[in-house]
Amino acid sequence: MIVDCAVYREGQRSEGPEDFSDALAEARSAGGFVWIGLHEPTAGEFDLVSQEFGLHPLAVEDALKAHQRPKLEVYDDSLFLVLKPVLYEPRTDTVSTGEIMVFLGDSFVVTVRHGEGSPLGAVRSRLERERELLGKGPTSVVYAVADAVVDHYLDVATELQTDLEQLEEEVFSPDGGGSRHTASRIYNFKRQILEFRRATGPLVLPMTRLAGVGSYGAGVPFVAGGARPFFRDVHDHLTRVNESVEGLDRLVSDILSAHLAQMSVRQNDDMRKISAWAAMAAVPTMIAGVYGMNFEHMPELRWGWAYPAVIVVMAALEVLLFRLFKRRGWM
Repeated sequence: MIVDCAVYREGQRSEGPEDFSDALAEARSAGGFVWIGLHEPTAGEFDLVSQEFGLHPLAVEDALKAHQRPKLEVYDDSLFLVLKPVLYEPRTDTVSTGEIMVFLGDSFVVTVRHGEGSPLGAVRSRLERERELLGKGPTSVVYAVADAVVDHYLDVATELQTDLEQLEEEVFSPDGGGSRHTASRIYNFKRQILEFRRATGPLVLPMTRLAGVGSYGAGVPFVAGGARPFFRDVHDHLTRVNESVEGLDRLVSDILSAHLAQMSVRQNDDMRKISAWAAMAAVPTMIAGVYGMNFEHMPELRWGWAYPAVIVVMAALEVLLFRLFKRRGWM
């Protein structure tokens, strides 16, 4: 569906004509631009937009089908940017992603959103309050959308860090680390971090190109040269996010290794305890087995104190073994 359509001149909003062609002509004549926002448009709705703005068929196909990696593609008449906003549900430790596609031309911006995450209404409202930034042209919309997505990455990374610290406390608690569900929780958490990484990692190259960092010094078409400092700021935030994600990934791997080591140590402790009790049970069993062989000539059988003596010997050996195993930490 078409969420919003407006023409902006010098940072001021005016409702655009219903016909996209008229809106674009009006924006160009006034030195402004038109911004159209769509949410999961149908093929018919998007065909109308793509024809009026001359969008490339391959980019249109990507925008309709979604499920794209973050990327930046340059076509003759427009720029195509794919972003993946991220949502994190702390109660279920689940990371989910949506998609935002941005088409940027000389006097227009078309944003296409898939999924429920990261609605762009707040971005549009913020831009309309910052008229100086909005007055820089359609590039300001691309910056604002990218900035909102990456800033939310930082929030998600912070939430993941908090939940991972709680999971770490549970793993190293006296009882929690022994739960049979702990390993599956750690592994599930690692999968969520991987999902988060799929959204943040591939975005580095597009932001590097837009910021003109390093070997990407040449300007990207349809992006105003004065916008580079803004995109460098987004690039810096994205770098922080990726460093945080890498740290989370390493930490959760270390926690999983520590948990498995804990389980191995506990199993060894259990085996030592079982072995100690088995050894203690073997001594009286051996003595009782000797006197249960029913040989005729066994001197102790005719001794009056034989039974009490054997019981005392068994008890003494049991106490001796118990103290020995206790001293060595086997009991």
